[in-house]
Amino acid sequence: MEIVLVEPEIPGNTGNIARLCAANHMTLHLVKPLGFSIDDKYLKRAGLDYWHLVDVQVHENLQEVYDAYPDRRYFYATTKAKHTYAEMKYEIGDMLVFGKETKGLPEDLIAANLDTCIRIPMVDEARSLNLSNSVAIIAYEAMRQLNFPDLKNLGAGVPSVESL
Repeated sequence: MEIVLVEPEIPGNTGNIARLCAANHMTLHLVKPLGFSIDDKYLKRAGLDYWHLVDVQVHENLQEVYDAYPDRRYFYATTKAKHTYAEMKYEIGDMLVFGKETKGLPEDLIAANLDTCIRIPMVDEARSLNLSNSVAIIAYEAMRQLNFPDLKNLGAGVPSVESL
């Protein structure tokens, strides 16, 4: 799995997502313009001391991501999707795309990719969830479906629940 944030605005959210990526060997793609500096203290604080574990790639625009990864499948998180995130069958290498906190993904991008747009179910009165929470929910479902491929050997020597 790889995470793509299109025009993220809040450094704390991006830092939290970077930490999630570090813990799961996921690449984090940041698509400009960013609403903060990469050197932002809140971004650094939210990512704690995990930054050395994260492959962060900054792109000028979304087309640059498509050009760099033309053979990947892209899933677009939006509250306007007909499919829930749990309905999809994820594959290794899939790109999970999320929009900016205040507006989400552009309408034309959603309209052009309706079959691969995904949503997190919630009550109609709720506008949306926090971006870092949304990334965590969807990323962990994708990883669960794949039997946590990058994590299988990380817990060597740690007792399993069954053995306790």
